[in-house]
Amino acid sequence: MSEVWNYSDEIKYKNDLVSWVNEAVVRQISNYNKEPKWMLDLRLKALDLFFKKALPTWWPDLSNLDLDSLYYFAKPEWAWANKTWEEVPENIKNTFDRLWIPEAEKKYLSWVWAQYDSEVVYHNLRQDLKEKWVIFDDMSVALQNPMYEDIIKKYFSKSISLSDHKFASLHYAVWSWWTFLYIPKWVKIEEPLQSYFRMNVKSGWQFEHTIIILEADSAAHYIEGCSAPKYDMSSLHAWWVEIFVWERAFMRYSSVENWSIDTYNLNTKRAIVEKEWKIEWVWWNMWSNTTMLYPCSVLKWDNSKADHLWVALAHKWQNQDTWAKVIHIWKNTTSNIISKSISKDGWISTYRGLVDIKKTAIWSVSKIDCDWLIIDGLSVNNAIPYIKVANSMSTVAHEATAWKINEDYLFYLMSRGISEKEANALIVNGFLSPILKELPLEYASEMNVLISVEFEGGF
Repeated sequence: MSEVWNYSDEIKYKNDLVSWVNEAVVRQISNYNKEPKWMLDLRLKALDLFFKKALPTWWPDLSNLDLDSLYYFAKPEWAWANKTWEEVPENIKNTFDRLWIPEAEKKYLSWVWAQYDSEVVYHNLRQDLKEKWVIFDDMSVALQNPMYEDIIKKYFSKSISLSDHKFASLHYAVWSWWTFLYIPKWVKIEEPLQSYFRMNVKSGWQFEHTIIILEADSAAHYIEGCSAPKYDMSSLHAWWVEIFVWERAFMRYSSVENWSIDTYNLNTKRAIVEKEWKIEWVWWNMWSNTTMLYPCSVLKWDNSKADHLWVALAHKWQNQDTWAKVIHIWKNTTSNIISKSISKDGWISTYRGLVDIKKTAIWSVSKIDCDWLIIDGLSVNNAIPYIKVANSMSTVAHEATAWKINEDYLFYLMSRGISEKEANALIVNGFLSPILKELPLEYASEMNVLISVEFEGGF
């Protein structure tokens, strides 16, 4: 892992850090966030479900994840949401400076949100978007606003239930902060909107919750980025995203996750797709101890579409268990799933996908591509597709390929004066180019640099 990412800050926290989760911790979180009673009741119900539920048996091995040792609430001592970058505490500002957040905002972005452990440290939205009644606020703060509370109550936990699985129950019990995005009807935002989370506390967690709502005929591109330092102590990231997009709207959701080997990255993300609209999931996942991630699109009405594009890059001792779930409910719906992974130093990559075409989803089409680039003789790549088609008028295609660095390609590039290390990096970038080209320019450039850093020790 690059030195750019592998460091931590000395931070003082307002609250005492208490490991394990109980009713007192849940009430402390709710009290700090000044939540309405219905949210506290939901949290306590979820906590009760968490204690009753067992771990799913089909998941990757989580025996080394000690839930008793984690800290579930860490509130830094400085004030919330500084209005200017200069107001952010110097050591925290240096952290985000090294992650290029201010530069990205200056050049490319409409909005930036930065969160540090359980506290937002900076947030900014362009004035012209405010004038169009775009709402981009922190979930915990938005919940205190009477103008937003009814909207949040209408959508919160409606696409992912409290009882979905054990970690869903835990998430709803202890979630904190993150994004509430509302795009009004006919508003189309061309530049990306970004939020960035940094997990700093040792044996920490982050259970951020995102709700995104796009009204009819609107469009937006939202990017979320995450990172965490290496402590040789397990940490847990269980992030929930609920997306609701209405008629003829377009949503692109991009995520760049760059975790350390200590992090268990267990996420649930789901989009409800209405008539004649499209969602794109663009995912880049690097490192982490174990990642379990299956973003789901529910194609609820005619002519809706979902694209899932994913890249995984990891090192030894790491397990990536992913990718997509798409449920086709109504007619003439389309899904396109592209999964790419690079295997190095004995890591495990598993494509675990679901395509479910209902009886009512006539004339629907789904295409699935799984590609693996294997750079050693130790790594393991698995494909576990589950495809269910309940009508005879739909089409599904699934293909998977696995290949190694082509010696002919290497010879050609090296005969042009390129070193073997640089030639290998070029081939890897070419393999990933279908996903890289879907990211904004500054993110694609960042990914190229990180790939070069990861493989600088040789292939």
